[in-house]
Amino acid sequence: MPKRILIVDDNPTMRHLLRTTFQHILAWEVAEAVNGREAIDKARELNPDLIVLDLSMPIMNGLQAAPVLRRMLPTVPIILFTLYGSKFLEREALSVGVTAVISKDATVKTLVNRAQDLLTP
Repeated sequence: MPKRILIVDDNPTMRHLLRTTFQHILAWEVAEAVNGREAIDKARELNPDLIVLDLSMPIMNGLQAAPVLRRMLPTVPIILFTLYGSKFLEREALSVGVTAVISKDATVKTLVNRAQDLLTP
């Protein structure tokens, strides 16, 4: 059974890039959300195996959505995929339930490899 991933980003180009990558390279099922509030609703429906979450989004940002998602899905890895990387942000993200922080300056392959590592027993 393919893995299910929820991609949460307000940028449609980024969502498309990540969707295409995860579907074609890994054959994972992909759902999308444009903000943290929608991510919470989609996570209830989908019960994803992994969540890729942007930091800066309208309505509810990644740091606001992460603790809610963590309570709903305590064992599901959450990757914060963001342009705004720093040690302070990483500490804050980890404290609210994010599993890993990856900079959008890294390659998408870095994100895919980390996602695979998190879901490999």
